[in-house]
Amino acid sequence: MNQTATKMEKGLMATNFYLKDQNGFYRGKVRDVYTIKVGFIAMVACDRISAFDHVLPRAIPHKGEVLTQLAAYFLDATKDIIPNWKLSIPDPNVTIGINCQTIPIEVVVRGYLCGHAWRVYKTGERMICGVKMPDGLKENDKFPEPIITPATKSSDGHDEDISVEEIIAKKLCSKKTMDTILQISLKLYERGVEMAAERGLILVDTKYEFGLNDKVITLIDEVHTPDSSRFFYTETYANCLNKGLPQKQLSKEFVREWLMEHDFQGLEGQIVPDMSDEFVQSVTDRYTELFEVMTGKKFEGRDYNKVLDTIENNLNNAIASL
Repeated sequence: MNQTATKMEKGLMATNFYLKDQNGFYRGKVRDVYTIKVGFIAMVACDRISAFDHVLPRAIPHKGEVLTQLAAYFLDATKDIIPNWKLSIPDPNVTIGINCQTIPIEVVVRGYLCGHAWRVYKTGERMICGVKMPDGLKENDKFPEPIITPATKSSDGHDEDISVEEIIAKKLCSKKTMDTILQISLKLYERGVEMAAERGLILVDTKYEFGLNDKVITLIDEVHTPDSSRFFYTETYANCLNKGLPQKQLSKEFVREWLMEHDFQGLEGQIVPDMSDEFVQSVTDRYTELFEVMTGKKFEGRDYNKVLDTIENNLNNAIASL
């Protein structure tokens, strides 16, 4: 076996496999991406975690499993709205799918004023990505209607706000395709809201990514995971809002908040704070809690003993059947 990898204790930080019929490799913020044969892709969701466009130095045990399995859950639940890239899940951390031509934008649908939108709003600014936000709102208020705030997908991993008009002007996407993507995004968000409500959750905001498969618009990457979405608990939402208390949430936002409390927002000269074992465990707990609440299933984390061998074997077996 010819492979190297960096693995934190009880966590998968990275892989570097040499797979059968592999013809390319790319390492994203969280996923190690292998292109296979002609037209296929294998994504290994590692336990890395990123915030403010920086990959943090410690792995979050079982995070990659949660992302893979929740994304599969929602991809299966939305394929009547739009075809998606997923073909199989041969390993708890791995998705094999169609290698689509990526449309280089992220479509962020926001139903509530929080996170990045709130950070913009509280400066006094009311425009975000060419969309006007209403006056008189407070943090975590629901918007009258969901708004869409796109971002560019940069090759260096740094995403930036952009308006729909700028996307079309820069020819990142045609107007016809963009109109279709916007309509689909709202339908996907509506489906996510409905599914979350059935489980006592509020889908606050989320991002979607799209690609082209033989010129057909296709949903790619992850859907309604704690990395791509925010969820609040329905039963505590109103009370927290009325009393000005922080919302109990199941998302990565609390990691961003923790970093900001420790003087890190990814700015030049700032140093990533040390993540204690207790904090790392709290992140794992938050991710697995979302999985269990949303799916109604108990999360069974994998054994990290010989995890690289296991993943590689599962990958090669799946590739042989493509």
